[in-house]
Amino acid sequence: MNNFNYQRPFPLQEDETEYRLLTREHVRVRELGGRSILEIAPEGLELLSREAFADVSFYLRAAHLRQVAAILDDPEASDNDKFVAYTLLLNQVVAAGGELPTCQDTGTAIVVAKKGEDVYTGHDDAAAISKGILDTYRARNLRYSQVVPLSMFEEKNTGTNLPAQIDIHATRGNAYEFLFLTKGGGSGNKTFLYQQTKALLTEEALDRFVREKVLELGTSACPPYHLALVIGGTSAEACLATVKKASAGYLDRLPTRGNEGGQAFRDLEWEARVLKICQETGIGAQFGGKYWVHDVRVIRLPRHAASCPVGLGVSCSADRNIKAKITGDGIFLEQLEKNPARFLPPAAPLLAPAVNIDLDQPIENVLKELTRYPVKTRLNLSGTLIVARDIAHARVKALLDEGKPMPEYFKKHPVYYAGPAKTPAGMPSGSFGPTTAGRMDPYVDLFQRHGASLVMVAKGNRSRAVTEACARNGGFYLGSIGGPAAILAKESIKSVRVVDFEELGMEAVREIRVENFPAFIIVDDKGNDFFAGFAR
Repeated sequence: MNNFNYQRPFPLQEDETEYRLLTREHVRVRELGGRSILEIAPEGLELLSREAFADVSFYLRAAHLRQVAAILDDPEASDNDKFVAYTLLLNQVVAAGGELPTCQDTGTAIVVAKKGEDVYTGHDDAAAISKGILDTYRARNLRYSQVVPLSMFEEKNTGTNLPAQIDIHATRGNAYEFLFLTKGGGSGNKTFLYQQTKALLTEEALDRFVREKVLELGTSACPPYHLALVIGGTSAEACLATVKKASAGYLDRLPTRGNEGGQAFRDLEWEARVLKICQETGIGAQFGGKYWVHDVRVIRLPRHAASCPVGLGVSCSADRNIKAKITGDGIFLEQLEKNPARFLPPAAPLLAPAVNIDLDQPIENVLKELTRYPVKTRLNLSGTLIVARDIAHARVKALLDEGKPMPEYFKKHPVYYAGPAKTPAGMPSGSFGPTTAGRMDPYVDLFQRHGASLVMVAKGNRSRAVTEACARNGGFYLGSIGGPAAILAKESIKSVRVVDFEELGMEAVREIRVENFPAFIIVDDKGNDFFAGFAR
């Protein structure tokens, strides 16, 4: 007969995170029945949530920024790698001013918490945490991205960025620990579950699997990535929850070997192996090179004998996660980097010059200029762009379906797929980076046949149908850097005005004027696609 021996599933080693004290108010310790009970007032949870989501929207970890800066010193990094890395550092310097968030997609608010058995709140913790989230999203220049269904097909934006995802777990002790994340749509959409079998668990099979499946990540989630690969799990949801935590670095303190109790562990050998596979793809930091990922976490979990779930996901270049804790000593929040300028090199990297493109000339002249250059060419765009994304495209298609004409603004100007964050006082624009191009793929051929979308600007790889449409209709897809939304707002976007569908809020059609707006030719009018050599 086997003896009972409980194994903690995730036995993390000692936490060495640097925390800062927010306050000693709202908490006290009382002795009750020989136990030290930590009492937390709802105001304490509200304060912690408010400060956590403010910090994580404008600051990143020093360790992450150090990895970005290291790209600039790597002789194996491509010019495009270095250009993206340098731009991301400049973006963080702007974001650290506290006005323009790191990314325009300020994300779904996610909270993972471990509440000790000797912690007493006496109220609805999720409600207090949600109140703090609301306060931050209302007070700061963040974007409301959450929509709720009123029926199966009718939705509306909540105007609060609620509801949040809040998962609270019980544990031992009298401390309350937290991981706060903001997960943008592009990053969240690159979370995959593969239901595999025992047959995967050989060196050759796993190597083939990784080489095939990592390519499905593409670039639409804004590389360089922190990539997580989780093999196993007692359920599909347990596997994917581990992916999210691992990509945020939360499980870095796991052991590196398994045991008979089924503890989770990191496999350092496979982490190095998957990192090398990612580097060898040539995808690089969005536009070709070595730095598609910063690092990789490979975590092995126990599984049912008939199941082998595998999870794959990323934390993007806006690596927005922050830890916190409440103890008898007060309320503490992880210290993020408030002076990212210290990671900038003394001078900008020496790169080949970009090609200047005047967007205010007739669109046929813009097309004649673009056709002279190969894919991967770096551009500086100046002039007028029309901004439209998912709902606006659906509205325009509905007009066409009714036999109405394509709006002239769509035919006259290139289209930028984006949706801004709120505009700070005295600035022309809020954070305003590109959104994922692939969501607009179904509209491209139809719109191009009506004389629109002949030049498109967004982020990420696209379907073969878009390449074929561009070859057939003489169009181009230009890739903008995913991630640096703050510096685009501060340096490149000079004016913004709504021109259609104002009631759609951040999804409304806008006209913007830009100067030195960086982009790369990804798909041209000859049927060439930078990503054609990579699986999708």
